[in-house]
Amino acid sequence: MQILKVLALRGPNIWSRHTVLEAWVDLGPLKDSSSKDFPGFNDRLMAWLPTMIEHRCSVGERGGFYQRLRWGTYLAHILEHTTLELQTLVGTPVGYGRARETNEEGIYKVAIRYQEETVGRACLSVARQLLMSAVFDLPFDIALQLKQLRELADRVCLGPSTAAIVDAARTRNIPSRRLNAGSLVQLGQGVKQRRIWTAESDFTSAIAESIAQDKQLTKTMLKSAGIPVPEGREVISPEDAWEAAQEIEAAVVVKPVDANHGRGVCMDLTDEQQIRTAYSVALKEGSGVIVERFASGSEHRLLVVGKRLIAAAAGDAASVVGDGEHIIRDLIDLQINSDPRRGDDESKPLNTVLIDALTTMEIEHQGFKLDSVPDTGVKVIIRRNDNLSRDVTDVVHPSVAEHAVMAAQIVGLDIAGIDLVVQDISRPLEQQGGVIVEVNAGPGLLMHLKPQVGKAQPVGEAIVDHLFPDLKDCGRIPIVSITGTNGKTTCTRLVGSILRAAGYHVGMTCTDGISVDGRVIENGDCAGPRSAKNVLLNPLVDAAVFESARGGILREGLGFDKCDVAIVTNIAEADHLGRSYIDSPEEMFKVKRTPVDVVLPTGTAVLNANDPLVLDMAELSAGSVTLFSRDPNLPALQRHRDDGNRVVTVRNEKVVFCEGQTETVLTTLDDLPCTHGGRVTFQVENILAAAAAGWALKIPLKKIATGLQVFQGNLFDNPARFNVLESAGKTLILTDGRNLSALNALVETLNHFPHERRTIVYSAEADRRNQDIVRQGEVLSRSFDRVVLCEIDDAECRKQGEVMSLLRDGMKGEVPGRVREVCEIGDWSQAVDAAWTGLGRGELLVIQSTSIPKTVRKVQTILGLEPGDANAA
Repeated sequence: MQILKVLALRGPNIWSRHTVLEAWVDLGPLKDSSSKDFPGFNDRLMAWLPTMIEHRCSVGERGGFYQRLRWGTYLAHILEHTTLELQTLVGTPVGYGRARETNEEGIYKVAIRYQEETVGRACLSVARQLLMSAVFDLPFDIALQLKQLRELADRVCLGPSTAAIVDAARTRNIPSRRLNAGSLVQLGQGVKQRRIWTAESDFTSAIAESIAQDKQLTKTMLKSAGIPVPEGREVISPEDAWEAAQEIEAAVVVKPVDANHGRGVCMDLTDEQQIRTAYSVALKEGSGVIVERFASGSEHRLLVVGKRLIAAAAGDAASVVGDGEHIIRDLIDLQINSDPRRGDDESKPLNTVLIDALTTMEIEHQGFKLDSVPDTGVKVIIRRNDNLSRDVTDVVHPSVAEHAVMAAQIVGLDIAGIDLVVQDISRPLEQQGGVIVEVNAGPGLLMHLKPQVGKAQPVGEAIVDHLFPDLKDCGRIPIVSITGTNGKTTCTRLVGSILRAAGYHVGMTCTDGISVDGRVIENGDCAGPRSAKNVLLNPLVDAAVFESARGGILREGLGFDKCDVAIVTNIAEADHLGRSYIDSPEEMFKVKRTPVDVVLPTGTAVLNANDPLVLDMAELSAGSVTLFSRDPNLPALQRHRDDGNRVVTVRNEKVVFCEGQTETVLTTLDDLPCTHGGRVTFQVENILAAAAAGWALKIPLKKIATGLQVFQGNLFDNPARFNVLESAGKTLILTDGRNLSALNALVETLNHFPHERRTIVYSAEADRRNQDIVRQGEVLSRSFDRVVLCEIDDAECRKQGEVMSLLRDGMKGEVPGRVREVCEIGDWSQAVDAAWTGLGRGELLVIQSTSIPKTVRKVQTILGLEPGDANAA
């Protein structure tokens, strides 16, 4: 069994609304063998992964997958379940999977949901090794493999603090996106985005963070505001540390001036040698050292978010109790570090207690050494500032909460961890000598999420509410997705024009590039998910329009999780068939439905009522459905209207909005330049779809009409999408269609133009199926007088001249066509020159475009236009 390819579908896709790995798996010589055909296979697999008994599979009950194993199931299906279980066992639980055979025998597509892509890929690889070991009765160390996978998960997954915030955002339907391999995460989209880095936000000031790191400066500022802080000062040497302690005339704390997490902090010191030693320990952890009065009581951590106290946790000293037998070093492992809640990664609420200089000093301070054997019942403190593990949020005195909030504001932090020492958190600090000892930026949240004692606090939710204070705000900007076989780019540009007319700063992606607020920031085919994600990263964008092409959906899924409007222009006979095991319009339906699947409940699917496959998508939309068609009497439109729904159509050469039996005229076709008075029928359909999107977004009708009317459909605003240009009595039309449906639509439109003689410069894309290229040749033969064949693509999948040969085969039909002259000129530019030179007055030339910049330059050259002159008829 070989894994041929693994695609990470990082957005909604043909399998699921969630992220999945799509593995192309070749079962090879095992393709006809099931689990019951391999002696001992099931027993080995069940022994290695006994927890798979919880998999219900298609049986629908616990142990269902085990039943399938006993009955006999193929390895692709078993690979799916094994990969899911490995991910669950290493801390990234998932449950969705599918295995489907392709039209190539023995080749399966296996879809497996994942939480973290790196972990998912590793689990898939280990799952294959495990299955091959089970098939061939080879040794397999499952414990070692799981250990390595867990270590990987610990390294690459979001930490618990960040994950808590992301989960809280998800609950509020706020989209999130991880921006790096660490904990930098974007919440929301475009102009509404916020960013977090663990428990720091983009509201967190760098100045405030610097103040918080300087503990002496922090104390000075807090003291000036009347907040209780411990007496003390920064020191510059061991001798100075001892002098500072003598000035205080009480037990002291020696700590780094700018460290955190309790590193280098030595407490309750009175002895000169201890203080000198503590200075050296603290200096190793920071850039300076502070000596301050030791406050008796328990250490507490208070979390302040915005101007509210959200959570409070209390810490207890870590200690051991002597048994008269074991030395202290062993008691630490037996009584403290054996606690399963302790560990060295962020997923553990308690840290492992290490035997370091601080530990040794604390033990010696009590008159013991590490190899001492305490008498039975004798308590020895190992760490005074152990993990904060008791939740005390509900008992914090209001004045203590006020002090904490004030401390955060004085430093300037929007999210802060306030460390204080107090005997009783339910009483005011002043009554008991309590003090605030530190103010921390980027505080850890785990102590509040998984307290050892008490209830967890909604700290992630508090941070999200701080970033998005309007509870109705989910951080989303309007998103319109356009997919289909033909018309996607034009429709995308039309919707963008409507949004700009309405005052939006629009981010737009299509096969011609990316533009933001009318400025092109990238040229080329940008109709995939990565381009969409780049737009949603841009803080200027307050509305987005995305062309969602087949290739991007199959390769990586959508670049967004949900959309407000999903337009499907058409499927017809489909295009790009024979690739990625998509071989029919019905299979392409599964690809094109993807944006409709993720329409928000408040959103709208805009569907072509003339296309039966597109019409079938109506039941998939979680929101409303608006149908469009040029034919107002189409039965599907009539039924939709009878149910009180929305329709956009044409009546009496006018674009009409219909809701139930109410009709409103938007504009006339004569006022829409790109339709050429309604003669370009496919442009009329694009207009209807775009207008429906504007209607769904509640854009005023006058703005919708304006956006459509200013769209000229020329070389400037829609290059190579049926641009009509006139020169010397000749008519030139630029088009980009390269599939059978587009070619038929072109011919239908040309029948509305008066020219008696037509010439076309044409090619087909090299990656199309032979039969599709041949059929295009048939249409050329019966629709044009002169055909100049060329080759546009440099694809390596065909030999030079092969595409032209297939087109010629199509033009050699038994029934004579219209064509009177066919010539082959391999180079596109030379083919255009020859066709234009041979064109007579009153004749029409259709040029199929190559790359947009090259096409525009060529047309400007042969027509004698200056760069930037659209010259659209």
